[in-house]
Amino acid sequence: MNIAAMIGRVARGAHGAENLSQTDAELIFDALLYPDADPLQLGAFLIAQRMKGESGEELAGFVRAARRHVTGTATAPAHAVDLPCYAGKRRAAHACLAAAMQARDRGIPVFVHGVEAIEGRITAWQILSQAGVSRAGSMADAGEILLRDGIVYADLADICPDLFSIYQLRPRLGVRSFANTVARLLNPMRCAGQLNGLFHTPYADYMSTANRLLEQPRSLVFMGAEGEPELYADRQKLIVRQQGDRLEQVRFEPAGEEPYPRECMDLNELAQHSLDMLGGAMNARERAVVRRMGEAFSWAACGTPADDWSVEE
Repeated sequence: MNIAAMIGRVARGAHGAENLSQTDAELIFDALLYPDADPLQLGAFLIAQRMKGESGEELAGFVRAARRHVTGTATAPAHAVDLPCYAGKRRAAHACLAAAMQARDRGIPVFVHGVEAIEGRITAWQILSQAGVSRAGSMADAGEILLRDGIVYADLADICPDLFSIYQLRPRLGVRSFANTVARLLNPMRCAGQLNGLFHTPYADYMSTANRLLEQPRSLVFMGAEGEPELYADRQKLIVRQQGDRLEQVRFEPAGEEPYPRECMDLNELAQHSLDMLGGAMNARERAVVRRMGEAFSWAACGTPADDWSVEE
């Protein structure tokens, strides 16, 4: 493969850059994921894609490539839900994790994956590790733990170290790369359902299109609280529901509770409050979020929508 020529296609500026086909995206990212890839070409490609912006087809290709680098395999139990947590929290506690634990208690297996630490934020693992959730060292471990416990955490560094190496280049690149989005879409256990939060509105279309191309059975892709897979009780801006080839925007009525906090919390207090939430201590806003997330988990697991979710016209 002529990697330099591929880079040239996406690095021609605002009026000359072109999107790669899904196949070409898969081929070039597969080559760049190997530890012996040319670091100059890798950096050039990541920045060129950052400037151009990824398409849904490219994201699907990148995910297919990354899946080749996942260490080992595991079969997801029926009705399992993939919960990628790659943003961390700094303004409010992890309602999505409280909802995940409740989903587990209702018989919905939940596969959580993310990164162990994010500077200035509290990650999913930093909460789940204190709540007794086991961390898998490999995909085989993840499968066994999920069957045993109903919930498991896997770290990107353990299950796809080649992708993790690119994911953690942000401090050197100065900007987030598409590796962050690929990690969110990775679904390494191929769970039938996925709940995926995002930061930027256009990525709802890109990510849901990628899931359609990846033949994901069901997913909700939505503006998440601080980028995590957590719905808002109010002012929920965007939810795309993907089921097979069908994509549709859906909505629900606001809960009428206070808005999501704007100020950062002390991280120690945030961590403790997140643990308290897992034990059931919640305010009205948090209860509303956990209820909505419970509905999202139920749909992702079985495809049964809540009564008051409606399709946007």
